Amino acid sequence: MSPTVKDEQTDLLNSAENTERDAPLAERLRPKSLDELRGQTQLVAQSSLLRQMVASGEYHSFILWGPPGTGKTTIARVIESVSGHRFVQFSAVLSGIGDVRAVMKDAEYAHRRSNQRTIIFIDEIHRFNKSQQDAFLPFVESGAVILIGATTENPSFEVIPALLSRCHVFVLEMLSEEDLQEILAKGMRELGLEEDAEVLGWLAQQSGGDARRALNQLELLEPWLKENPHPQVKEMAAVLEKKTLFYDKNREEHYNLISALHKSLRGSDPQAGLYWLARMLEAGEDPRYIVRRLIRFASEDVGLADPAALTQAIAAKEALTFLGMPEANTALAQAVVYLATAPKSNSLYKAYGHAAEDARKTSHFGVPMHIRNAPTKLMEELDYGKDYKYDHDFEHGYAYQKYFPQQMQEKSYYEPGEFGFEKEIAKRIQWWLKLRGDKEA
Repeated sequence: MSPTVKDEQTDLLNSAENTERDAPLAERLRPKSLDELRGQTQLVAQSSLLRQMVASGEYHSFILWGPPGTGKTTIARVIESVSGHRFVQFSAVLSGIGDVRAVMKDAEYAHRRSNQRTIIFIDEIHRFNKSQQDAFLPFVESGAVILIGATTENPSFEVIPALLSRCHVFVLEMLSEEDLQEILAKGMRELGLEEDAEVLGWLAQQSGGDARRALNQLELLEPWLKENPHPQVKEMAAVLEKKTLFYDKNREEHYNLISALHKSLRGSDPQAGLYWLARMLEAGEDPRYIVRRLIRFASEDVGLADPAALTQAIAAKEALTFLGMPEANTALAQAVVYLATAPKSNSLYKAYGHAAEDARKTSHFGVPMHIRNAPTKLMEELDYGKDYKYDHDFEHGYAYQKYFPQQMQEKSYYEPGEFGFEKEIAKRIQWWLKLRGDKEA
């Protein structure tokens, strides 16, 4: 081997090592085999279908469904390393359906020419709308493509039935705090940090079952933990909050824009609402995030002053799911104008807040016996449902009885506003209260 070739190979090896060292901690610690995967005992058991596929090399299309940071991409990477098939990875957030179609056609050509199959891994497959998912079907059916999809959303709702029927669904569980502590301990060793049980416990507890999040936060804390190996939790939380704000400052405009949209709608300004909607959509904001905020606005700021507001917001979500972007932009615009011009009320928002506060304080209060269900003879004998009044058997379909726990006094959480349909609701409530007074009298 000539010195030049040898030097080039050495440079390539050094470059690969440097790249691996520069990778985020979560990527460096990504399991290389199913045996290393934490928290998915049943899924990777020796008798499991997934393990059998990996062992035999006979792969079928499947969907990985589970919360973030539980191992979906890791499983796909393991299969990439051991399958021997051509492997192509896409993110539905970053790639268009046109890119996927091109690769699938190439896969079909390879299958016809040399009977070679291609594994296509699509992360966040739910981001493709239902009509776009139709493009996968011919290639999955022909056998040219083995499709692996990963999603955090329920595939029953987000994957078209025709595609779902051709895929097995593997369900991943949220990682336990014990699993996360084990992963974090490995991360601390990787970073050369002194292990501390309190640090491990706190990071595991507030990581929401997400290993990637846990490791990312550990990596943010690395310089500080080297100087403070045994910190107080309050100190660590304060440092992490500051670092998160610093590293996420590029997202500030995202929150500024959605705030501007929300406040424009609350202020009944459809023109400004349309402007901020367009600012977000044209900048590439995820329309699903926008429509979630519109749905929330419909019940928080309009509520029962106009019950159709929620219907309009849900319709915008359905239009987005059915049409995709950019075709659904006018559906979102329609919802924005409707919400901006609807009468406003936060009565429901306030009512739930007060009810939730009481619920937290009185969660130990039992359900009154007379409104408990009694599906068994034993429960009947224990007086479950005894003396319950079936309202339909009484005049006006109403029989007053107490529905709050016995230890609580009855309360009024919801007070209708004075605008829109809530004026009608106020009349209805007064009618029921009058009937109640008559019954009590």
